Amino acid sequence: MSQACSRKLQTATREKLRKLNSLRGREVLPGEFWDVVAVTAVDGSQREAYELQIREKVERKELPVGVQYKVFSDPPGCKIGNGGSTLYALQQLNDIYGKALSNMRVILIHAGGFSQRMPSASALGKIFMPLPLGNPIYQMLELKLAMYVDFPSQMKPGFLVTCADDIELYSIPEEERVSFDKPGFTALAHPSPLSVGTTHGVFVLEPRERFLYPEMENASCLCFLHKPSIDKMRDSGAVCANQNGLFSMSDSELVYTDSTYYMDFKTAKSLLNLLNELGPLNCEIDAYGDFLQALGPKATMEYTKNTANVTKEESGLVEIRQKIFHLLKGTPLNVILLNNSKFYHIGTTSEYLFHLTEDEAFRSELDLLSSAFSVNANENFSGCCIMYSVLDPSCSVEAGSVVEYSRLETGVSVGGGSIISSCWVSPGLSVPAGAFMHTLCVTHQKQIRFVTVFFGIEDNLKQSVASPTYLEELKFFGLDLAKCLSHWGMESERLRFSGDASSCSLWNACLFPVCSEQQSSFSASLRMLQAVLSGSTSPPPRGAALMSMQDCLQRKNLEEMLKLKRRLHHDINVQLSM
Repeated sequence: MSQACSRKLQTATREKLRKLNSLRGREVLPGEFWDVVAVTAVDGSQREAYELQIREKVERKELPVGVQYKVFSDPPGCKIGNGGSTLYALQQLNDIYGKALSNMRVILIHAGGFSQRMPSASALGKIFMPLPLGNPIYQMLELKLAMYVDFPSQMKPGFLVTCADDIELYSIPEEERVSFDKPGFTALAHPSPLSVGTTHGVFVLEPRERFLYPEMENASCLCFLHKPSIDKMRDSGAVCANQNGLFSMSDSELVYTDSTYYMDFKTAKSLLNLLNELGPLNCEIDAYGDFLQALGPKATMEYTKNTANVTKEESGLVEIRQKIFHLLKGTPLNVILLNNSKFYHIGTTSEYLFHLTEDEAFRSELDLLSSAFSVNANENFSGCCIMYSVLDPSCSVEAGSVVEYSRLETGVSVGGGSIISSCWVSPGLSVPAGAFMHTLCVTHQKQIRFVTVFFGIEDNLKQSVASPTYLEELKFFGLDLAKCLSHWGMESERLRFSGDASSCSLWNACLFPVCSEQQSSFSASLRMLQAVLSGSTSPPPRGAALMSMQDCLQRKNLEEMLKLKRRLHHDINVQLSM
């Protein structure tokens, strides 16, 4: 990316952050901001967690005031995907606002799910992941609102649909605006290498001669491809030649990939009528693949039978896709090409570490700090990120690590490439490199207790086997889980898995001791981790119950977790003001 384009991106991003900062804690004027900020949650427990945190943010003047903040949970039962969440959110918004909804501008942020690839966000939600910028410190919610702060004033009544774990940065000419004023759908599109297109949605645009690439241009879309192969992109005419070297691209070829889209009220009303016709959903619907693939003059029903990208194929999926296709066929798909833009995904531990500690472009574009709202995060901590934490001056944190919502006492050291989240680390302890450690507050036998889960940064918590017989297939810090159990004095056949007995994974393996204090919980788990890495033996504390990550979420004590965070907030404020 040229320096001039990078500077434009940085300047545009700073201006968006400045605008949101001017609205935080202030009563917004009509038309100045969203009428409704709606967030989706996977279930009632997650909805409650989100509502409590949003309420606290409003009270602390971290969000604009006078806005309706709503959280909608998916109905109980099977997973319905972000498409199903969209339909149910529309239904609940319609129930609340009735006819008034036809004049409202709504941003709908999909934040449901258990964040298995980013477990530090599992309990309180990925939409509340901290970021090292802003005063008060930003979380993903504020950043999403900042990046779209210009949209409400340029938008006809309708809905902007986006996800909680991605960030789009873009610049446009000073005299132009990103406008959502056309009927049907209007999607943002970003120039990307063909390899990126295979994991995203790709727009097939009307062919035309291109000699210049303005920062922003409007285009019509012939059809939309969902996670296509490179051959499919070529055959469909999605591949564009990058003859003059696009702003952010050095590749000779590119495709335009998706991120966020708008639908007008009339289109949303049609989808709402479809939900009433379908009744309770029994399968996962994708808000991108299943909605957008029905759009454009070249859309065909072929995709409705393609279940290659579906995690679990349900019997009714093809029929529902076909109904969506017939409902939306002929609906326009307008595309806004943001030629000087970048799309960042922050949904895994590796991505979180990379973007916050190593990615110089991302850090400079957002003016990210190495230390934000923290005490004693001194200048010796280069190449790492400390947020919302209290550290003793004698601590050391190596490059590539993130410490958030934590207390580190005298002489604590943290190895490189680790995440320490919501932990209280006792004096002298040493956390190894590449470790993920996160303390949760749970209710166990009607008492407040603490569990510190620990994994390797690269561990796959989603991978499952059919029974404990195949434990060697599950890798924990690169080692067979069965081998790890021997270091903890545990027998494979006696290891308990929570939830579905036919699925055994790191996510539902009951490995982590339940302790009475936050500090002792961390120390006990760290001893177990060190035993695995050193080849020694360190069983869990005698008599301690063992929980899985899944257990912890089901038994999380939300009030106590937020109380601990409030106490940390108070202590940091006191020490920073001294």
